[in-house]
Formats: sequence, structure tokens, C-alpha cells
Amino acid sequence: MRSVVGAAIVRDGQVLAARRTFPAQAAGRWEFPGGKVEPGESPEQALVREVAEELGCVVAVRRWLPGQVAIGERHVLTVAVAELVTGEPTPTEHDAVRWLGPTELGSVDWLEPDRPFLEHLGLGE
Repeated sequence: MRSVVGAAIVRDGQVLAARRTFPAQAAGRWEFPGGKVEPGESPEQALVREVAEELGCVVAVRRWLPGQVAIGERHVLTVAVAELVTGEPTPTEHDAVRWLGPTELGSVDWLEPDRPFLEHLGLGE
């Protein structure tokens, strides 16, 4: 199983969601930005790299959320709470980003692998 990491970027009690454009079955649905961990890379390094590539900003990992979720038969997703260090998220691989507060998490159509992590975000705590 290959590791995939997602970033729950939290600011002012809200989390950033990014809307996919591909593949077709995921287009229009929302996720935590991130991607595959490359050989020789730690999960933290992969998360920082992926966010920089996808959103043009720098984040720092604060903590990993509990659990992991299979994505198909070849990948497993883990999600970290991250903090913006520099820059403002600007989508390059997604067509939109939104900051969602605790009562708005259900207002977007999250991809199934991301859903189990929502309850562990602790927004507004």
C-alpha cells in the first residue's frame, strides 16, 4: 500500500476544502489537499511539498489525525492538521477552495476517504 497524505489546513476555526477537477468520478467533489508520499520522503515532507505544489503556500504539520483510510486497493490515506506558515491558498490543481467552519462541513460533497477525518478536526475547540 502506498501512503497518501492530506492536509486539514486550519485557520480561525475553519478548515480548507479543495474541489477536485479530475479524475472524472471525483470531479466537483471536495477533499483535503495533498498527495502521494514519494520514496525517501517522510509523510510530513510530502504534505508540505504537495500543498506548495497544489496551493502555492507553505504549511507546517501540527498533528496527525487518528486512523487511516484505504483508497482503492493500492493507497492508504492519513490526514494531518496543518497551519499556514506563508502565503494564501490559491488552487492550481483544484478549481476552487473554501474555508469551512464547524457547521459548514456538511455543506460540500466530500470524497469518501476524507469523510472519517472530519469528526476529529476539533474546529472551534
